Amino acid sequence: MIRTNVWQNLSLGPQTNHQGIDKTITHSGASSTLANKGMAIAVLGSRVLRYGVVLVVGWIGLMKFTGYEANGIQPLVAHSPLMGWMYHFLSLREFSAGLGVFEVAIATLIALRPWSPKASTVGSALAVVMFLTTLSFVFSTPGWEPSLGGFPALSALPGQFLLKDVVLLGAAIWSLGESLKSVSMRPAE
Repeated sequence: MIRTNVWQNLSLGPQTNHQGIDKTITHSGASSTLANKGMAIAVLGSRVLRYGVVLVVGWIGLMKFTGYEANGIQPLVAHSPLMGWMYHFLSLREFSAGLGVFEVAIATLIALRPWSPKASTVGSALAVVMFLTTLSFVFSTPGWEPSLGGFPALSALPGQFLLKDVVLLGAAIWSLGESLKSVSMRPAE
């Protein structure tokens, strides 16, 4: 029989002290090999998930500094009861750049997970709020395709464009939970 330390296999950064927690799984023979491969794939998947969110949010955040993106988000923001009021005192470019700073900060905080689970927790929580906000655009911006009968047929913009945020929201929620778990397992600093 092979004993595998689950926390060691799921480590997402430099070695951390898990306060002597020894969660083990006992396997035998072929099932052990499959379990080890499964855990390795799960670790890889968690890294791709976290840093995929970092890449997407960071890249989109940097795009907010361009006129193209500022004009692209204008109809979404203008129709939003949560954000439309900001155009009363900020120009399109000022609002977009401010949003870009916010998004790049979120991506950076999430990326800090191996060094600071607390920072990643804050970034992940902010990402959850951000994705919930952007998903609200599906309901506040005209986007149901009338030629297909309206609801639930989504137009390409904003509907299908925003639908991907459901997956990104799930990734942000996962990152928040994982980071919170890591913070709770670390000794007090």
